[in-house]
Amino acid sequence: MPPSIRKLTGRIGAVVEGVDLTAPPDPSTVTALRDALNEHKAIVFDDVNLDNAGQERVAGWFGDLTTAHPNVPAADGTTHVLAVDSETSKANEWHTDVSFVVNPPQATTLRSIVTTPYGGETLIANAAAAYRDLPEPLRALADSLRVVHTNQYDYARPPAATAQRQEYDRVFVSTPYEAEHPVVRVHPLTGERGLFIGGFAKRIVGLSNSESADLLRILQSYVTRPENILRWTWAPHQLLIFDNRITQHYGVDNYDDHPRRLNRVTIAGDVPVGVDGRHSEQLVGDASHYSSVLVVAA
Repeated sequence: MPPSIRKLTGRIGAVVEGVDLTAPPDPSTVTALRDALNEHKAIVFDDVNLDNAGQERVAGWFGDLTTAHPNVPAADGTTHVLAVDSETSKANEWHTDVSFVVNPPQATTLRSIVTTPYGGETLIANAAAAYRDLPEPLRALADSLRVVHTNQYDYARPPAATAQRQEYDRVFVSTPYEAEHPVVRVHPLTGERGLFIGGFAKRIVGLSNSESADLLRILQSYVTRPENILRWTWAPHQLLIFDNRITQHYGVDNYDDHPRRLNRVTIAGDVPVGVDGRHSEQLVGDASHYSSVLVVAA
């Protein structure tokens, strides 16, 4: 039987039922999951019985895996698993994963390890819907722009930030990366256009820092409109997969000092292409140790 797909909102998100993630994949099931991801941008599985190796195996249904991160070490005993742990980092900033490399992951998987008694949701935004919402003059402007993404992020931590969080920030920026991407990315499978910006987007090519900040703020406001967002509340034993090529996400820091941990595995991506057919370029750093480059058939 094909998987059952139940929409979560009008613009983004679906729950998938009827798939045994512990069984060997059959091609028709993998195709159905890819189609669901293309359509809904984020898909969720409840009551999954997976360990790290199982998460890596399911992520591998969608393509080759990246290592955990260009700078941050993998979780103990793994190569591909990054611990998204409240003890070291709280990603309360809208972003697309690892967009400071020339080929960011095509998709991200998150598995709930430690959930909170309240709060701790993951927000995921549909960047294609945001693009469609733009007034035509803004859309035409966005189509023409390029933007530099960097991991040299301004981590403004409070003075009381723990030594673990300060060390995580230091490691995150220890090797600098910069990549120039189109502001509007064309999805290689669906042809949809989406705003490819977020927290790592630092400056628009040809504009000053202040002009870049003002324009990025306007464009970003369309991404984060409430109707474009799935607000996912975590429960134990869940797996969330989102299309990193056409979404942004945000881990909400609203759970006080309760521990929270998700394990992340990402899938190697292609080099983004803009409306004009130009590809992204790496400006600073070499992330070939982190990810192979997916070549998408024309």
